[in-house]
Amino acid sequence: MATTKTLSKTTPEQNIKKEKIHEQKRVVDAARALYDPSDKHKARITAKAGINRNVVELISRTKNEPSWMLQKRLKALEFFEKTAIPGWGPDLSGLDLQKIVYFVDPNATESDSWNDVPAEIKNTFDRLGIPEAEKTVLGGTGAQYDSSMVYHNLQKSLKEKGVIFENMDTALRMYPEMVQKYFMTNCIPITDHKFIMLHAAVWSGGTFIYVPKGVVVDLPLQAYFRMNAQRGGQFEHTLIVVDEGAELHYIEGCSSPRYQQSSLHAGCVEIHVMAGAKMRYTSIENWSKNVFNLNTKRALVHANATMTWVNGNMGSARTMLYPSSILIGERAHSESVGIAFAGEGQNQDTGTKMIHVASHTTSLIKSKSISKDGGVASYRGLVRITPSAAHCKARVECDALMLDAKSVSNTYPFMKIDNSTAKVSHEASVGRIGDEQLFYLMSRGLSSHDAVKMIVSGFIAPVIKALPLEYAVELNKLIELEVEGM
Repeated sequence: MATTKTLSKTTPEQNIKKEKIHEQKRVVDAARALYDPSDKHKARITAKAGINRNVVELISRTKNEPSWMLQKRLKALEFFEKTAIPGWGPDLSGLDLQKIVYFVDPNATESDSWNDVPAEIKNTFDRLGIPEAEKTVLGGTGAQYDSSMVYHNLQKSLKEKGVIFENMDTALRMYPEMVQKYFMTNCIPITDHKFIMLHAAVWSGGTFIYVPKGVVVDLPLQAYFRMNAQRGGQFEHTLIVVDEGAELHYIEGCSSPRYQQSSLHAGCVEIHVMAGAKMRYTSIENWSKNVFNLNTKRALVHANATMTWVNGNMGSARTMLYPSSILIGERAHSESVGIAFAGEGQNQDTGTKMIHVASHTTSLIKSKSISKDGGVASYRGLVRITPSAAHCKARVECDALMLDAKSVSNTYPFMKIDNSTAKVSHEASVGRIGDEQLFYLMSRGLSSHDAVKMIVSGFIAPVIKALPLEYAVELNKLIELEVEGM
């Protein structure tokens, strides 16, 4: 008996979708064919070392950007070339900006499936635990490898509420008017300082998030940035807008392998916290000790809004990082909790800036640092209360722990109070682990090494408590590894 087959007709939209899937598969297959297990992943485009107009135009052309973005890049390059490297912070003499590679396209098409990410790149993120974390504790995940995002996904329920969570390059194409309105305008202008000028000229990848009015994002969104190229630079741009009455927790993680030659990370984070909104930004940075981490993070906080910074800085040869909140609306509030660890050859120059522009605004800074084996940990902070900001309150708490006689701890607090109704306090402490503390714990059966770990764990407890459980465990483990060998 003969059988007949019913042929189903495909719509033009279905054909387009099939062609897109086929093209993505072709690109991924081509990338996999280039992969040699004995070699590192081969980039599609690697710019020549050094910063100049040709590199800037290559980046913009590769990404098919609108003309206004290219003009902003070129203007920033012009400012960069005329501006000197700041001389007030840690020694940056080991950083040769003309030996850095400013753009590396990792030869991977962005996907919303981990299975489509090229094998060597996927293996890297598997080892970091990113896919597993997405399954259990995150509402969305982005992953960047060198200069490009290779993975991005957002839970369907959040998409239905109007939440936007995109790679920054994609957002520039999909939401050009919104990006142009907020990108390096009134929060962090391209003239802010030398390394922001550089960032504005060569930025690539990053994250764009918009949370509509009144929407509460229950699970954190996360992006992870991996800098893998030797002598590479990573310049991701994070732009977040939390609209009126909305709530968001965003987590960024960073890492890189160790090379003999220096690398540079000069990212930028801009956050707009609208009236009545709540924003928590958590970052754990564990760059290798050949990286210069010169990052800039700032939030504009509107009326009755809350901005919370939680920062852990473990790696890098030199760090200059000062998350900042500008409290521009009445009764805005901001808190910053941070921990920095400086080991041998490291100089961690970190802190927080709180600028009170509106009345009845409040801020709290809690900063902790640990130094070991001659490492240098410095707190460099600013509290400013403008003349028009009445009845403001600000408190700063700085605690430093040195694990040996070779290490260094510095505190550089700066306060500029221009309104007599303000209430401002600053408290700082610094010390070493004492023999009496060790003796007491060892008399209870602990080894010297375990006693030191217990003291350090107690010291960093306020920072650990501010983290989600999975990240608290990670940060605790990282610090334990740094303390090993004592």
